[in-house]
Amino acid sequence: MAIDNLPFKLDIAQARDAITPYVRGTPVMRVRELEDSGGSRVVLKLENLQVTGSFKVRGAANRLLALSPKEMKRGVVACSSGNHGRAVAYVAGLKGIPAVICVPTWVDPVKKEGMERAGARVILAGDSYDEAENRALALAEQEERAFIQPFDDPWIAAGQGTLGLELLEEIPGLHTVLVPLSGGGLAGGIAYAIKERRRDVRVVGVSAARARVMYESLRVGKPVSMPEEETLAEALSGGIGLTNRFTLPLIRELVDEHVLVDEEGIRDAMLYASGSLHLLLEGGGAVALAAVLGKRCHLEARGDKAAVAVVLSGGNVSLTRLKALSTPR
Repeated sequence: MAIDNLPFKLDIAQARDAITPYVRGTPVMRVRELEDSGGSRVVLKLENLQVTGSFKVRGAANRLLALSPKEMKRGVVACSSGNHGRAVAYVAGLKGIPAVICVPTWVDPVKKEGMERAGARVILAGDSYDEAENRALALAEQEERAFIQPFDDPWIAAGQGTLGLELLEEIPGLHTVLVPLSGGGLAGGIAYAIKERRRDVRVVGVSAARARVMYESLRVGKPVSMPEEETLAEALSGGIGLTNRFTLPLIRELVDEHVLVDEEGIRDAMLYASGSLHLLLEGGGAVALAAVLGKRCHLEARGDKAAVAVVLSGGNVSLTRLKALSTPR
């Protein structure tokens, strides 16, 4: 497993220079109650406090800034379960780029409203992510707009990888990173940024059991398609694309371990974050925390000078939904 095995390169440093005016360097927070006696420090990376409420703005900014003036004038189209669309809408609004976002009908209202406030045209396009993606691709062709891929794009992955640089700079003694894994842009970008500089750091990808297309694709050695299942981690829903070119190789070569968390674990992580940490986390943003709470990943006891980073990737969730989760069933 090595960067040298990849047929392409990511320029994480260039991405950081490009996107700095559009994103926030998010804080980190140590949580002692998550640590075992004599174990490593557990440090949360609060990407739920990013400007659009999730990490997605990093990749979206890097991709949109790489468009030609002609492409910017024609506008862009994206498909999203919420966070990617909100990020594209936000950056497009700042740059004056016309944007259309196709979303499934079950999109979280908080995310849909965020896209519309940023000035994007939002189209409800089918009951699944794949249906929304097909509509977006057709629209991009019809209207000659650039299609902004949510993950399988080196510009997107490089933008997400800037988070990895922050982890290395902000967390002394870093030896393990737990990161949400779906399409692979975030986990692949972070793994690339870290392994390029510190090959000894272990990267663990955490997927929702009901959104595990990447997990199954890695198991069989090629992209697979699976029926979508209802999940609290709807931001992780959807496929990785049967023609996936970039993120599957990134994850295969650079992510050291893969963990699945169930719906109960995701629910508990969301409620723990709000009740004990005073943080809002959506389901997709809580899966890495769920892995720690449920002890789904072995955290080596390396002592207080070593650290485990847990990426909290998004916080776009309504208070109504959180309240419903806390209601006795």
